[in-house]
Amino acid sequence: MSDRKNLCVLVAEVIGGDRLVARLGKDEATHAVDRCLNRIDRAIGGNGGETLERNGSRITASFERCDAGVVAACEMLERVLNLPPVSGSQLKIRIGLHYGLTQTDEDGEGIEGARRLVETCQPGQALASNTAVMLLSPATRHFAAAEAFQSEAQRSLEWPVFAIGHRVGMVTSVPPNARISQRLRLRHQEDVVFVEENRPIVLIGRELGNDVVIIDARASRQHARIERRREGFVLIDQSSNGCHVSINGDPERCIKDDELVLSGSGRIGCGFSSNEIERDLVFFDLV
Repeated sequence: MSDRKNLCVLVAEVIGGDRLVARLGKDEATHAVDRCLNRIDRAIGGNGGETLERNGSRITASFERCDAGVVAACEMLERVLNLPPVSGSQLKIRIGLHYGLTQTDEDGEGIEGARRLVETCQPGQALASNTAVMLLSPATRHFAAAEAFQSEAQRSLEWPVFAIGHRVGMVTSVPPNARISQRLRLRHQEDVVFVEENRPIVLIGRELGNDVVIIDARASRQHARIERRREGFVLIDQSSNGCHVSINGDPERCIKDDELVLSGSGRIGCGFSSNEIERDLVFFDLV
C-alpha cells in the first residue's frame, strides 16, 4: 500500500497463550494460539481484508469498507469461541476497529486508533470507534451496540466506543414494524439450527468451526453464511463452487459471490446441485 488512504483497520489479539506455556510447554501453547490466529486469518480473507502485520499473537488488517471489517470481527469472535478448550482453558481474542488514514510503513491514525482500542478491550470483546460505526450500512449496523459506552478503560480515547458482536445490537437489527419471520430453521442430517434474533448469523462450510459443517469435498471451508436482516434471511455465498438453491419447488438457482433472500422453504447444496440425493443438503424453512 503506497498511498495514504482512509481504511477500516482491525487489530485482533489472542489472549491466554502465556498461561498455557507453563501448563503445556511452549510448543503446545504455540499450536493452540496458532489455531486461533488461523481462524482470524480466514475471517480476514473471507471478507476481502488485507493483513498488514502479524506480530506474535496479534494481527493487524485493513478493509476498504467498515461493513467488511465488522462482519470479519463477528466471525472471528464466533470461530474462536467455537474452538474446544485446551487443557481446560478457553483461549479468547480481543478486537479493536477504527477508521482513519492508514499507511503500512508509517502506521497512521487508522492503525494507531485500532491499537489503542484493542488495549482497552476485555478478553472476548470487540470494540469499534464511532468513526467506524457511523459508516456502517443499515444491513450491518445491527452488529454494533445501539448506544456508545465509556468505561474507565475508554476514558482516555477521544471518540465514543461501541461494542461489536452478533448479539450486542440485536434490539436495533429488526425494528418492531419490520416484516420478517422470527426464525429460519436449518436442518442438516440430524442437526437443527435456527437463524433468529439471538443468533442473527449462521456459518456454513467444511471447517469444523462452522455452525453447519458440510462433509462433502466440493464445499469450501467457509462456504456461505445466512444473516438475519431487515429484508429477511439472506444467504451470502463466499465459496469456490457456489450455492445451489431451490426455493418452494422453483427451478434451482446457483449463486456465487452473491446474495439471495430465502423465503418459504427449500434446500441448499454447497458446491453441488440441490437436486442431488445428498446427505449434506441443507434444508430450510421459515417458522
